[in-house]
Amino acid sequence: MKTITRRLCVGVLSSLTTPRLLAFQFFQRHQIMSSEMLPAFTESSNVERKQSLSEDQEKSQKPRLGEEFEPISKRQMKKLIKQKQWEEQRELRKQKRKEKRKRKQLERQCQLESNVDGNDRKRIRRDVVHSTLRLIIDCSFDSLMVLKDIKKLHKQIQRCYAENRRALHPVQFYLTSHGGQLKKNMDENDKGWVNWKDIHIKAEHYSEFIKKEDLIYLTSDSPNVLKELDESKAYVIGGLVDHNHHKGLTYKQASDHGIDHAQLPLGNFVKMNSRKVLAINHVFEIILEYLETKDWQEAFFTILPQRKGAVPTDKTCESSSHDKTSVRVEDGLDSDSSEEESSRNELESPHEEEKQDKENSNESTVNSMPH
Repeated sequence: MKTITRRLCVGVLSSLTTPRLLAFQFFQRHQIMSSEMLPAFTESSNVERKQSLSEDQEKSQKPRLGEEFEPISKRQMKKLIKQKQWEEQRELRKQKRKEKRKRKQLERQCQLESNVDGNDRKRIRRDVVHSTLRLIIDCSFDSLMVLKDIKKLHKQIQRCYAENRRALHPVQFYLTSHGGQLKKNMDENDKGWVNWKDIHIKAEHYSEFIKKEDLIYLTSDSPNVLKELDESKAYVIGGLVDHNHHKGLTYKQASDHGIDHAQLPLGNFVKMNSRKVLAINHVFEIILEYLETKDWQEAFFTILPQRKGAVPTDKTCESSSHDKTSVRVEDGLDSDSSEEESSRNELESPHEEEKQDKENSNESTVNSMPH
């Protein structure tokens, strides 16, 4: 079979003329070249298609002007401008912060070197000398107060604690009979009281852990007046805000317990327009001030508020004597004429005075006789 096909092919080729043979050979070559170039052409066409698709997607993703974007309002425009300014001034702000830190460091160094600033608490705390005097706020009157007064008591206790922490001679501060409404109010409004320092908060009554002979109850109803403070004693302040509803209660309680009692020497140094009953924190602060200055008058006038109308007793005496002298001067304006008249009366009336004396003696003897 192979031989037959070969012979046929040779016969066909031989039968073809030379121009036909050349055309046949060109056609074969063209088919070979087209078959070789077809994959490259398909690849390039695919790439072109992908590029066209990506361009179409980008065009579709780009918003059409006037369709999706709304016009920006003035407020939004201001926000954008502010944001731009904020970003532009970032470096400037950093520089300002650095300058501020340097300034503060220099101020601290100057304060440490000079050590003159009296408001430097750390410097003050180094000079503190703790007093052995015990100062107690008795909170056993909880049931006698309404919630409004309990809140006032709480604020006064807070003030006492703060002043004692700042004082140059802080006392041994006790808060006794702590419980009831006061404790509940402190738990709700001042949870940090459990972390207070330099204070003894006890649920027990003060008489349970302090000797009776060491106690002195401070009450304005006491007839005893303090002359000076004994730092070996324990002074009790009644924790009662009652607007004078329970007069003499603290004095009665001290007497019933057999405890010594006294009042501050307020009347010896101060005259007030209002009553002598002071707030708890005022009594506390007066004692702290006295421990520092050892002067009652200075302590009173440093602490007492202006609304009390406190005036030194020396000035009141001077003003009263001044009033008397002014009255005498006014009475003495017509003294010339009155002196002349009185001298005449004295010369003319010695006999009349004797008669009046006799008559008065007779009347007294008549009245003294039994009926």
